[in-house]
Amino acid sequence: MHKDLKKILIDEKSIINRCLELGQQITDDYKHDVEPPIFIALLKGSVPFLAELVKYVNLDIELDFMDVSSYAGGTESTRDIRILKDLDRSIKGKNIIIVEDIVDTGRTLLAVTKILENKGASGIKVVSLLDKPVRREVTVEVDYVGFEIPNEFVVGFGLDYAEKYRNLPYVGVLKDELY
Repeated sequence: MHKDLKKILIDEKSIINRCLELGQQITDDYKHDVEPPIFIALLKGSVPFLAELVKYVNLDIELDFMDVSSYAGGTESTRDIRILKDLDRSIKGKNIIIVEDIVDTGRTLLAVTKILENKGASGIKVVSLLDKPVRREVTVEVDYVGFEIPNEFVVGFGLDYAEKYRNLPYVGVLKDELY
């Protein structure tokens, strides 16, 4: 365990097993679609989750990325959603699966969903490694949830604090005195 953590909340093996289950569920849900779904990963935190998840999706898929920020390096959302990188293609008439590392207040996910609807997506679903419903400020639907977690500040497996800890192979709770 990393010296800056209080505890490991979700170990690597549990993450891999849950990605396998989610990949099979997504495969089942989209196996009859003619067009492959486009997985849109929200940078940077979702990249390890995306990489693990798509190993278990037994479909043709497409990938794209958006970089959307609402944290500005802290632990609380600024509620100022900024698009730092937009999609590289049109998604008009396409089925989209938004890939998130964590759904917290729901504000970022709500904003991204509205943007993708305005771009003409025909269907939008959300897969998130972590869900923290106790912090929800707006109503958003998360179709595929890896793990529901308590209201603790977590890092690892893509999640960061000040750009650190993303490379940990598990999700852990950061010591309070570090933030």
